[in-house]
Order: sequence, then C-alpha cells, then structure tokens
Amino acid sequence: MKPDKLPDECASLQEVRAEIDRIDRLIVALVGQRAAYVKAAARFKESEHAVSAPERFAAMLQARRQWAESEGLNPDVVESIYRELVRYFIAEEKEHWRKGQLD
Repeated sequence: MKPDKLPDECASLQEVRAEIDRIDRLIVALVGQRAAYVKAAARFKESEHAVSAPERFAAMLQARRQWAESEGLNPDVVESIYRELVRYFIAEEKEHWRKGQLD
C-alpha cells in the first residue's frame, strides 16, 4: 500500500501519526498472514521437537539481524521483536500440531 505522504512531505504531527498508524495496520495484517502459514507448517512436522526447530529458529534470528542491519535498524531490537513473536508462534503451532494428532 502506497503511503499518502512520504515522511518529508508530512506537514504536521497528525499526518506523521496517520502514516504510522497505516503502517502498523499493515504490519498487524502481515503478522496475521504469518500466523496462517505457521499453522500450515504444523501439517508437515512429525514431532513437537520439529515444531520447535531450534536450528531453524537460530538461523531465522540471524537472518532477521542481517535484514535489520541492511535497513539501518538496530539488530538487537529486531531480534528481540522476532524472538518474542516466534516464541508465541511456536506455542501456537505446537497446540495446532497436538490437535492434529488427535484427529
């Protein structure tokens, strides 16, 4: 979605906040899409350990750190955000996986 105004085109704090809110809405929608893929991944995993995938988790965090650096962001902050987000998704995926085992 294209911004209404670029950051340097904003003439007021209200315009800046409107753009931040627009971006945050997109971020939340994308997190929702990510959640659907996380649940889909549970179908392909044979154990709870595979759901946790600690090696994948570590590699994913490293990639997000690199992406953060390439965007001029603090990699520690981005890692912290993803660490929390993915921990939540792992718990959700485990629950989804367990329910699939009962069917």
